[in-house]
Amino acid sequence: MDVKLEPSWDDLPLMANTSHILVKHYVLDLDVDFESQIFEGTIVLFFESRNRLEKQSGSTKETCRSESNEACRFSTPEPCHSPVTDTRTSSSKTGYNDFAICGKGEKDTSGKDGNHDNPEQASGISSSKYCCDTGNHGSEDFLLVLDCCDLSVFKVEEVDVAAVPGIETFTGSPQITFVSEELRNQIVHELVTLPADRWREQFDYYAHCSQAPGCGELLFDTDTWSLQIRKTGAQTATDFPHAIRIWYSTKPQGRSVTWTSDQSGRPCVYTMGSPVNNRALFPCQEPPVAMSTWQATVGAAASFVVLMSGENSAKPTQLREGRASWHYYVTMPMPASTFTIAVGSWAEMKPEICSSEDLAAERSLTPSEADFRCVGICGHMEYPCRFQNPSATTQEVIPHRVFAPVCLQGACQETLLPLVRPCLSAAHSVLGTHPFSRLDILIVPANFPSLGMASPHIIFLSQSVLIGMNHLCGTRLCHEIAHAWFGLAIGARDWTEEWLSEGFATHLEDVFWAKAQQLAPHEAWEQQELKADLRWRCLQDEVRNYPEEMQVLRPNKEKTGHVSDSGSSVIKHGLNPEKVFMQVHYLKGYFLLRFLAQRLGDDTYFAFLRKFVHTFHGQLILSQDFLQMLLENIPEEKRLDLSVENIFRDWLESSGIPQPLQTERQARAECGLARRVGAEVHKWIRVNRRPHKRKRRETEEVFEKLLPDQLVLLLEHLLEQKTLNPRTLQSLKRTYQLSQQDAEQVS
Repeated sequence: MDVKLEPSWDDLPLMANTSHILVKHYVLDLDVDFESQIFEGTIVLFFESRNRLEKQSGSTKETCRSESNEACRFSTPEPCHSPVTDTRTSSSKTGYNDFAICGKGEKDTSGKDGNHDNPEQASGISSSKYCCDTGNHGSEDFLLVLDCCDLSVFKVEEVDVAAVPGIETFTGSPQITFVSEELRNQIVHELVTLPADRWREQFDYYAHCSQAPGCGELLFDTDTWSLQIRKTGAQTATDFPHAIRIWYSTKPQGRSVTWTSDQSGRPCVYTMGSPVNNRALFPCQEPPVAMSTWQATVGAAASFVVLMSGENSAKPTQLREGRASWHYYVTMPMPASTFTIAVGSWAEMKPEICSSEDLAAERSLTPSEADFRCVGICGHMEYPCRFQNPSATTQEVIPHRVFAPVCLQGACQETLLPLVRPCLSAAHSVLGTHPFSRLDILIVPANFPSLGMASPHIIFLSQSVLIGMNHLCGTRLCHEIAHAWFGLAIGARDWTEEWLSEGFATHLEDVFWAKAQQLAPHEAWEQQELKADLRWRCLQDEVRNYPEEMQVLRPNKEKTGHVSDSGSSVIKHGLNPEKVFMQVHYLKGYFLLRFLAQRLGDDTYFAFLRKFVHTFHGQLILSQDFLQMLLENIPEEKRLDLSVENIFRDWLESSGIPQPLQTERQARAECGLARRVGAEVHKWIRVNRRPHKRKRRETEEVFEKLLPDQLVLLLEHLLEQKTLNPRTLQSLKRTYQLSQQDAEQVS
């Protein structure tokens, strides 16, 4: 079935034709220029055609995409030819260490900007029909479509992977005597399908191939949301070059990264979780189904630290005077949207005292422990999986580093650093194996638009978590750690189902934080009930203040997960600015999981959750995958009226408050912590009603000490009063030291 792309003004189009061809690996080689505020360099993409992957013949035709604001622009072709030169020895001059790519190739000096800000400079795809037809259709050339915006593309070329020394091992011949397109594609196929226990060899060859010479320029053009590439005569995805190099730079106004200054006034740049994801950082395939690995080398002034999504704790390699490069890699296939980078003058925090037990618990695994092959048990595509490594499964605390701007070192050392180990350990006790081998945590600049963001191997936290007590810091850290399992290791196949990430992380943050604090079961229950009260109030506000169509957790209903024949699709409301502030997916998802946990009982529910993680890690899911497996594990006597259809109807496909939640909230009794807040509210109401001049014998109110969440609930209640006089406000500020509280209390 074909799905026509007709995006509304606030929908995000995913243009990549992933049904025909998939990126299996990216190699980025970029320089950071703070003066011009750009990243510039190359990206090499290694492909596998879906025909080869799925052993299917033929392909389909995509209905022509239309853009309301910009038509596809192509000019008369000006052939781009490069002589095919045999430079097999050239890459041997470059030293590779831990897959590092040392130095860039020659830059294109033609001055032709493939982004075509000037229409006169179009690279020349001869007919607009190439914008519409991306598969195999008779005599027309196959068109590769990548997600791309806010980039200046200078040149696209095929990479001569056959020129890499030693590559003949992938051809079955002792030497290469004749190089053809078919041979190059066969080499790439053998490379991308190497078994997981040969990943080091595989990444070494990726690095060498990325430095191989070009063997012919490819025709390309761009429109608002995509980069389109073709090779004359390559009529199918199978015929299209399976290794290409793109020369490009970002733009200062590009929406994927933010150029700013940190809290110490030093320049920095970082990915901020933009609605357009990473397509303004590098051309890529954005649909979640395009799971790929990557390695990246980033050069910067030697005074900067480069942090990135990567399995290795990278150290700088000194280049020419005043410059250094940083190299990271990822062996677990992930959507390109999860790639994250932050470059700045970050200072690393070290624990003042580190016991031998601590070091043993979080040591990095040796190569013999880390190199293993997932065979038969896991359901994901093959990669070096920690769930099949006995040493990894028992590792409660993974190696971690904490970074921050220099001026926040003290606050980090005092508030954040002591929480990392207990929060990681708590997460392991609930869900088991950490999906990722290590973790960096960075306090990002003040313009960061949220409290936190999780990516593979790296977490960004707002400076707001460092203020006040450690409660906000702990809960937010637990929330982001939970995303390692839900959102990253297990991702949503359709991005409109955000609840599969945010609902789980919100539910799990309470569980992790209670264990990190080592609370007794009754104390943990009290705190979680109090948090539920706060979230219930917040959800009621959300459904009152946001459009009904944006309150639905599964807006595509039975079409969830469907894409066009080419693989392109749209994310409903993906560009709507209101979505940044909405919490509906967090809250309704949280209450659904809480409802299910109460139906099963916590012990049964979390035992199931560990089983679910073990079954689906490394994969993309839809809501029904979780719900069907859950219901299969519920004893008949507890299932009652629960079914996938009923949960869809009551929780996921309707706006407003779910009826089961409404019923549950009306029937429940307040927890003890909430009742104590109620008593304090009455005291403050009496204080607020007192006249300015009081009788001398009138007794002063004595206020109880409140937990952070109790204080939030108190302030929520007081805000419902018609008026609070200035004396009451001053007394509140003085009694609870509001100026020293965290963001949740003072916002």
